[in-house]
Amino acid sequence: MRANELRMMADDELLNKAQELKKELFNLKIQMATGQLNNTALLNRTRKDLARIMTVIREKKLKGK
Repeated sequence: MRANELRMMADDELLNKAQELKKELFNLKIQMATGQLNNTALLNRTRKDLARIMTVIREKKLKGK
């Protein structure tokens, strides 16, 4: 997921995507704790995607002021 693609999305879409990624991150952490997670790179990728989305949301808020 690229930041340029995220900047073109509407605010509601970004918030929904952030919520979705938070749930996915929670599930991945549970899988990691129970030893069910085989691909640990998913954890980092999901965390970074969430950070990108939150950054774009913050940029839009600051730009709107």
